[in-house]
Amino acid sequence: MKVYRALFRIRFVNALQYRAAALGGVVTQFAWGFMEIFAFAAFYRANPGAFPMEFSQTVSYIWMQQAFLAMFMMWFWENEIASSITEGSIAYEMVRPVDLYSRWFCLASANRLARSALRCVPILLVAFMLPEPYRMTLPPNIEQWLLFMPSAVLSLGVVVAFSMLIYIALFYTLSPLGVRIIGAVLADFFAGAVIPLPFFPEQVRAVVELLPFAAMQNMPLRIYTGNIAGVEALRGIALQVFWLVALFVIGRIAIGRALRRVVVQGG
Repeated sequence: MKVYRALFRIRFVNALQYRAAALGGVVTQFAWGFMEIFAFAAFYRANPGAFPMEFSQTVSYIWMQQAFLAMFMMWFWENEIASSITEGSIAYEMVRPVDLYSRWFCLASANRLARSALRCVPILLVAFMLPEPYRMTLPPNIEQWLLFMPSAVLSLGVVVAFSMLIYIALFYTLSPLGVRIIGAVLADFFAGAVIPLPFFPEQVRAVVELLPFAAMQNMPLRIYTGNIAGVEALRGIALQVFWLVALFVIGRIAIGRALRRVVVQGG
């Protein structure tokens, strides 16, 4: 475990150095957040009683989503891992006395957390100071906050575990683009990155909420806003635990099979 803690710490510290990129990301995320909020505000004004979330909940959902974008979004890509597979440097990774899956998992988690740490503070500070109705609000009670914290950690784990399956799929493809795009689009849409899941049709939502994507940003953000509370929130956290374990086990099996068949070409 000391090795993986060291890998996590080194990658986390290194990722904190990209402050200029983080500043550019903050500006972009503010622009995107306001655009989403204004679009939802138009729909709410047209028919105020027709939506499954209060407007204040939707606003907080969007600002939290933008603040922790790097932690939740599937399109956030580890180029180092992808290039090691497609360019053949995976051979050097395989001879190191470190479990490859665990190493990649630590690196991906640290990178996402570091980038979120750089961006979340300015976004949240401004979001809490905005005028009504565009101001972000705190969770409705302390219980929601206590449920949000483990749910956010589990969400990060599920996102990284699912992204590991995408990296492993690169062992069987000639180009990483197709797998990356398909995986990112499906995961982000069904995780509530484009439209929160409560806005989905009832029949579709009943199925989507059982998929691993619902265990990603959907769960912690809805718990934070108070859209999910009590026993329902506990069931959601239990579902997150299930998918984290399931995806982790599937990933370990998949990478074991992939490494047994991998062929590194070169001269």
